[in-house]
Amino acid sequence: MAAPGKGAPRALPLRLLLPLFLLLPAASRAAASEEEEEVPAEWVLLHVVQGQVGAGNYSYLRLNHEGRIVLAMRSLRGDADLYVSDSTLHPSFDDYELQAVTCGRDVVAIPAHFQRPVGIGVYGHPSHRDSEFEMKVYFDRTVQRHPFGDSAYSDSAEASHAHAYDPEGASQEEESLLWTILISILKLLLEILF
Repeated sequence: MAAPGKGAPRALPLRLLLPLFLLLPAASRAAASEEEEEVPAEWVLLHVVQGQVGAGNYSYLRLNHEGRIVLAMRSLRGDADLYVSDSTLHPSFDDYELQAVTCGRDVVAIPAHFQRPVGIGVYGHPSHRDSEFEMKVYFDRTVQRHPFGDSAYSDSAEASHAHAYDPEGASQEEESLLWTILISILKLLLEILF
């Protein structure tokens, strides 16, 4: 048997372990609360959709609910992107009105004036073999009133803002796409090398 200090593991005193055990539940509650998304009280949860989509493929959904709808999607595994259209039931990265293509939580607010049914496309990013996602569908009960009493103004203003050309946003999109491609290439090189 080895003498203490000569390679034998030392036991931690109980007084040092007790605070660690007391902190574990608080740490797990904090981690759980980070995963839960905070939503405004005016949003009513309508559906929770879970699915899986392969790399480079689409999974399509159809939305029939009227009013302003908010889609909040998070990738449980991989990287799923969100495309929305009121002109086609099969939106893609070439044909869409609204999109959310982050590597994290994707959120899209569908205006009330969009024609129903609304097509929703979930795209599996090619950087992952398959992507698993969870999408929460909320009805937004807030109605923004125009100062002169026209409640439809908020949706038309929102629509013109959504379709307006934003050069700053376009450059961010291009930069994001460039980073996505660069990261995919680096991952591929690392897989080949290691």
